[in-house]
Amino acid sequence: MVFPRKRILTRAGHGVAPFARLGQPSSSGDSARLPGRGPHGTSRPAAMEIGFDAKRAFHNATGLGNYARDVLRILVRNAPQHRYWAYTPAGGRQPFSLDGDRFRVRTPAGILGRALPAVWRQRGIVRDLKRDGIRLFHGLSHELPLGIERSGIASVVTIHDLIFERFPELYSAVDRRIYAWKCRSAAARADLVVAVSEQTRRDLVERYGVPAAKIRVVYQGCHPAMQAPVPPDALAEVSRRLALPPRFLLSVGTVERRKNLLLAVRALADLPGVPLVVVGRETPYAREVRALVRARGLEDRVRFLSGLAMPEIAALYRLATALVYPSRFEGFGIPIIEALFSGTPVVTTRGGCFAEAGGPGSEYVDPDDPGELRAVLGALWDDEARRQRMREAGRAWAERFRDEAIARELLAAYADAARSR
Repeated sequence: MVFPRKRILTRAGHGVAPFARLGQPSSSGDSARLPGRGPHGTSRPAAMEIGFDAKRAFHNATGLGNYARDVLRILVRNAPQHRYWAYTPAGGRQPFSLDGDRFRVRTPAGILGRALPAVWRQRGIVRDLKRDGIRLFHGLSHELPLGIERSGIASVVTIHDLIFERFPELYSAVDRRIYAWKCRSAAARADLVVAVSEQTRRDLVERYGVPAAKIRVVYQGCHPAMQAPVPPDALAEVSRRLALPPRFLLSVGTVERRKNLLLAVRALADLPGVPLVVVGRETPYAREVRALVRARGLEDRVRFLSGLAMPEIAALYRLATALVYPSRFEGFGIPIIEALFSGTPVVTTRGGCFAEAGGPGSEYVDPDDPGELRAVLGALWDDEARRQRMREAGRAWAERFRDEAIARELLAAYADAARSR
């Protein structure tokens, strides 16, 4: 099948033009560079054309989309010596505000490419990668295009989790087969696999037989709004507009079964006067949560919010007394590090990746024991000195998730993949 030539989107959506300014190439000789060879065989920094499967950066507002946007933002702002190409079947709103010539967006331009965007993303994109001079391609969410392994282009794929293998009852049989095929195929064909946690790395080795030497753990970052100070007047405005109580527990994340919000509601029933603010998109599981809230007479203490902007969520973290994150399993657990950056104590569950994200300063409970969660939350609610110790430990642990650290680790992974070619 012949795929027609694609175009690079401008802000107007047509023509060939860049749309991001990344600043001047660095001359500092820092580690955020990919290897090259000097005229006498000596190592020197080398600018590269790096491509990304960026569909979710433009068309997914939650987890995988946030990861894609964060990777692109972190790299273009911390390693401007390279040029970054975002490949997406359809254009969308810019994932971040930039202009210049170091970040470009590619979409299908021809009739066939627009009519069959999924086919373009799965196979036809490889021709465009070669035409654009891409030396390394990063599949940001479990997938790589077919044929990339024979193209001469180095490839990296991020595997976030194998939750569909651990909790198959949460997925349809068709979805499980599709996800498993995509992950197995991409992991087998990639030059290097990025796992977002040691837990995911272990799952890839144990469940799919991916060689440990082929996997590099690179933790996720989070939105810059969570890492920056929030002015007191902005905090007061959000608190007033959302009619928040003076103190409250906070839960952030999609309200779905795996997130286990029922545990928090059961614990709350035995914590008189303690409010809970829930922020996240609701799934059918939310009906069970709301039913329990009514059954326990907690309607005046449990608030459900959704559709908030990142700056509003950043303010909520800083206003909260603690984050309660009772999830059973995650690939990483972004709300945990968002809370740590915000100086908010974290109570989450034992096992999986949670200690990787939360560090030694967070509290961990059994995901099936509301009594233990109630005891920890009750003690924390009444102990400001303990909360302050958790804030300090959390901020120190969060340093490993700063943008600069993520950029260094990603570029080191790219260098390893490029050397394998």
